[in-house]
Parts: sequence; structure tokens; C-alpha cells
Amino acid sequence: MTTLITGSSGFIGMNLCSKMTALGHDIHKVIRSGARLDSYDSIKEHCYLIDEIGAHTDWSGAFAGINCVVHCAARVRLIDENKTDALSAYRTVNVDGTRNLAEQAFNAGVKRFIFLSSIKVNGEQTISGGRFTSKDDNFPKDAYGISKWEAEHALHEISVRTGLEVVIIRPPLVYGSGVKGSFLSLLGWLNKGIPLPLGAIKNQRSLVGIHNLIDLIMTCIDHPAAANQTFLVSDGEDISTSELLCRMSKALGKTSRLVPVPVSLLQLGANLLGKQDIAQRLLGNLQVDISHTKKVLGWTPPVSLDEGLRTTAKWYLS
Repeated sequence: MTTLITGSSGFIGMNLCSKMTALGHDIHKVIRSGARLDSYDSIKEHCYLIDEIGAHTDWSGAFAGINCVVHCAARVRLIDENKTDALSAYRTVNVDGTRNLAEQAFNAGVKRFIFLSSIKVNGEQTISGGRFTSKDDNFPKDAYGISKWEAEHALHEISVRTGLEVVIIRPPLVYGSGVKGSFLSLLGWLNKGIPLPLGAIKNQRSLVGIHNLIDLIMTCIDHPAAANQTFLVSDGEDISTSELLCRMSKALGKTSRLVPVPVSLLQLGANLLGKQDIAQRLLGNLQVDISHTKKVLGWTPPVSLDEGLRTTAKWYLS
């Protein structure tokens, strides 16, 4: 089994390539032109260079001997974007680019296409006590979530028409070695002992460590029951923002300094500053149900939340 991995220099793709290489899997990497090839160890000869991913990207030559494509590459953020321009830009890469890649992969004889989507396809939050499932109606809210939802539909259409086996994976927030964004910022603040006004939050959120996500992806590469399925994934333990920060502090070897500011005041402050999206991620619920994933694949998350946090903290401190 030979696997082509797009987005191989990104957070998920790089960790996936590293794990699969260490285990002796035969992988080929898709790399953006201009990347430093000397950082891609012993399989430089299996790197396929592209300038961009879109409707007209020429993938000829990328699929020789390839059985499965794992599509991790995506447009995830634009600077100073307005909603109209953002959706168009996301669609170019995440919808048109994914459709084009899958079509050319099938025409070249690829059997399975694994698509890294997002829990944002389901929506931004769950009601108290509720969980997203793979069978729910979907209500993506932002441009990124909409583009992932449309890409899933494009892949389903290709699958029905051609017989290409499509596997959809929708992760929530992913953390682990190499993480960026808000999770990395939180690690920095906690490590410096900066007091945070987040000690009274009683929400429940699902997240997934990079080791668990990679384990699921690798399971889906050749598991016969994975074909044409949609899987949600998490660490199997939901946690409040306050408890997560306490356990992150412990993993860093620090004492958490969380001030119990009432959630109503935090929400008011966020509204006044126009930071409702950030407040929703810190204060709201987002829980996923992974029972379908576990039942169909016989899969359980191999790494606990605390173990994942310790590994992430070790990486950060190094």
C-alpha cells in the first residue's frame, strides 16, 4: 500500500508523514514549491512539488503506484478577509482543488481518498448535554466550514459516479507537537504564569490529540469498513475550558493561575470588543459523539487526554 499525503509540511501532514515513515509505510509527499527539501529526510525522491491547489492544478505524475490519497492540505485562514472574498478563496482551494485532485486520482487508478474535513461542518456549538454525530444535519457557519461541507458533497458525488472510496474525517480542535494558533498562545501564557480570567467556565468541549487523529487516519487507509463513511474523532474525554487550562498547567509543571470571573462578564466583554467568535470557543459547548467511529472501525483513542497534553508540553518546553 502506497499513500500520497498532501499538506505534508503542515501540522497534521508533517506528524502523519513522520509517524508513517517511522513505521515503515511507503508514502509520497506533496510539497509546495519553494519548500526546503533537505528537511524531508530519506524520501526526498518521493516528493511531488506543486505551486498551488485549485481547479486547474496538474497532478499528472503524482499518482504512479498510489493506492490511497490522504488530503490534509487546505486553506485555513486569510488575513484581513471579508466574508465574500473569504468564501471565494476557500472554495478555490478547499472545494475546487479537492474535486480536481479526487477526479485526477480516480482517473489514475487510486482506490481510496481520505479527506480531512472539520467539525465546523456540523456547526460551531452544541446544546448542553448534546453531541454532534456523523448523521446530523449540517449547519456550517463560517467560510471555512462552508467550504469543507461543499468539498464533502463534491467528493460524495464523485464517489457515487466513479466508485472511488471516499472517507471523511471531521476533527475538532487538534493539539500536539507543532501546534500553532490559540492553543500555542495558551501554552505560552500558562508557562509564563500569566493570570487568566477563565476559572469559572463550566462548558464541555471535545478535542483530539495529534497522535489519536493520526492513528485514526492510518486505520482508515486500509480498513475495509471505512469506505464511504464519515467519522468524527476526539480523545474520548470532554472537558471544560477551566479544567483544560489546569491540566495544561500541570503538564507544563506550573501552577495554574485562573481567576474565576463570571461567564456573563466574559461574554459581555467579548461582545463589546467584537470578539464573539473567541468567546464562543472559550465559553461554549462543542461535544462530538465518536461511537460510530468506534463501532465501525473497532477503534478507540490510543492516547489519553493527559498523556497527549504531557507530550505537547514536552515539545513546547524543548
